[in-house]
This record gives sequence, C-alpha cells and structure tokens, in this order.
Amino acid sequence: MLGAIAGDVIGSVYEWDRIKSCDFPLFDARCAFTDDSVLTVATAHVILNGAPYDRAYLEFGRRYPRAGYGARFARWLQSDTPRPYNSYGNGSAMRVSPVGFAYDDAETVLREARRSAEVTHDHPEGVKGAQATALAVFRARTGASKDDIRDEIQRRFAYDLERTVAGIRPAYQFDESCQRTVPEAIIAFLESSSVEDAIRLAVSLGGDSDTLAAITGGIAQAYYGGVPGEIAGPVLERLTPDLLDVVQEFERRYPRACGGMRLPS
Repeated sequence: MLGAIAGDVIGSVYEWDRIKSCDFPLFDARCAFTDDSVLTVATAHVILNGAPYDRAYLEFGRRYPRAGYGARFARWLQSDTPRPYNSYGNGSAMRVSPVGFAYDDAETVLREARRSAEVTHDHPEGVKGAQATALAVFRARTGASKDDIRDEIQRRFAYDLERTVAGIRPAYQFDESCQRTVPEAIIAFLESSSVEDAIRLAVSLGGDSDTLAAITGGIAQAYYGGVPGEIAGPVLERLTPDLLDVVQEFERRYPRACGGMRLPS
C-alpha cells in the first residue's frame, strides 16, 4: 500500500510535466499526494472497517475535493445518487493495492478487486485492470517470481507483457485507460531492481505518471518486501493526519502492507 502512495507522491510532479528519463529528483517541494493516494487509503479503510466501497470513496473523495480526480469521477462524487458509469479508466487500478496485501488467496483477491472497481468502473476493462493489479501485488507478496507473475497476468488478462520500457517509452503518451496503463506499469515493475528503480521506470514512460507509478509502486513494495526508509519518510510526512491514521492502522493489521516497517505513531 505504501509503495502505491510513494509512487503517487513521486509521480505527482510529472503528471503534467512529463519526462522520458529515469534521471530526476525523487522528491522536490511540489511533490504531494493526489487522488491516487486518497482513494488507496479509502480502499484500506473499507478493508479495515467493512464499509461499502462506494461510501468510502464518496467520504474520502469529498473530504479532498481538489485531489485531481478525473472528470467523470468528480461528477460521481458530486451526485446525490452516484451510480457506476461504465468506466475503463485507470482509477480502478490505482486504488486497489490494499486488496492484494490484505487477502490470502487469489480468488478472494480477484473478487474484492472486482467489488472495489464495480462501484464506479464497471466496464470489463475497468474491472480487469483492478484485478490484474491486485493479483500482481498478491503474487509478488507471496513469493512468486517475476516470470511467474508475467505468465499468469498474461494468461488471465491477455495483457502483452513481453514488451520493454525502452520499447514503449518513445511513442507512449498520456493515457487514462486501464488497458494503456496497467500493462505498462506492470512492465516497469518486471524490469526493476528495487522499489525506487520501479517507480523511476514508471515515471520515465512519460504518461499518467502518478498513476503509473502508484500501480508499479504497490507491486514493487510487495515484491521487494517494503519501502525503503529514505522513500517512506518523505512520503509519510506529506500525508494529512487522517490519511496517515488509516495507513498506520492498516500496517498494524497487515504488517506485510509496509514490509513490516514501523511507521511513526
């Protein structure tokens, strides 16, 4: 979970000022959490408290109305009777990583990922993106190799994961769809050597940087066993107290969510 928030915070600077390089300052004064982190925390809140996904997304989203939501989700937040809107946007995948950390079998992970997506992103591609991300987190957390993760995600979801970051990067552009975000984010993880390297590779694609890095960061955290302190510290410092409270409680309930790292109390 913290890896996803770290990817969001680090990538936030480059969402509209995109780069095609891994050589950039990891943090600067403009780094901040966005809707990716707000809704990731909302997903963790659901798991901790048994709240309905739609009510949690409404509660947290309305608490942070300027976090940078897509236009359709912003309208959903403002609706008196919010309903799913057949979206295949990458919002379903950016917020799902806590599901991969909290549950202990693949079928439950897939079911919960679907439930988390369908309250807004009920298009088949929106559901698929959430399920692929959550399953990748789960498999990474439970010791699967990168080859096994690649093979299973390709088999289940028909994503092309045989490409490379170097091959994708030159022509890749900003894209908010699951089908043009989730595979690329997973590829960045598959090529990485660490959590930091994974986030840098995701940002370097020059797309929807905070969301790419959030998806990649969550999987990388699970695979590499945590988020290094030099990344976790600056990220946690940027969270508001209410968001930090949920992160801390989720880590206490599911220590694997932060690789067993002790968070400030």
